[in-house]
Amino acid sequence: MANQHRIPTNMRTLLILEILGRSDRAMTATEINAELGLPKQTVHRLCATLEENGFIARKGASRRYQVARRSRELGTGLLYNSRDHIARRQILLDVAGQVNETVNYVVPEATGMSYLDRVETGWAFRVQLPIGSNVPFHCTASGKCFLASLSPKARESSVATLPLDRMTPSTHTATGPLLEELSEIARLGYSLDREEFLEGMVAIAVPIKDPKGRFVAALALHGPTPRITIPSAIERKELLQAAAGRISAALYSDP
Repeated sequence: MANQHRIPTNMRTLLILEILGRSDRAMTATEINAELGLPKQTVHRLCATLEENGFIARKGASRRYQVARRSRELGTGLLYNSRDHIARRQILLDVAGQVNETVNYVVPEATGMSYLDRVETGWAFRVQLPIGSNVPFHCTASGKCFLASLSPKARESSVATLPLDRMTPSTHTATGPLLEELSEIARLGYSLDREEFLEGMVAIAVPIKDPKGRFVAALALHGPTPRITIPSAIERKELLQAAAGRISAALYSDP
């Protein structure tokens, strides 16, 4: 427990965000304060301020807090604008040059997976999903990669809240088969999009993790079926996994 007299006032909200950021579950103000040791009313006031300004949010109708949109955007922005963005970009270029298909760096947001960075293939015939595109969780390789990274209980509760819209004839629209596939993805360490999001496009994604093994982003490649098949996508998984390890090292190495 931290000594309240040693925590500068302007550090307290940052420490609350740090505690929530490293937790794998929503936390009450009392649980947060177990690591801070501040007066109870101070922590409740700080949490209320963070909630009011969109940095944290209550989970459902409970008194438990979790990080919200502005915190996620802050974290993404800090990574994007750091020196690590350059290293990440070079790794994406290297992978794209080897696979000769579009390679994507995709992060989870509240409504789906967002394309934060990408390197386009040189082929004239390609599937274009520009930076900033937001795609569903349940029918994309990157989205299923993220869902599979959750604990089984969190996976079930997350899938239960998703609109499983049918995008193609191959899209999962029932929770049971989707959960079975997510369990298999967690075991294998990679996920596939078998024309579930767009007909004529397949994709493969692997997780990029922080030093504690938590999901940070997905590294994915996709291409049209005349050029890439599911077996040929799987053949590239080790290349993607090695690149994901390199990106993680670049993001979390000491400055």
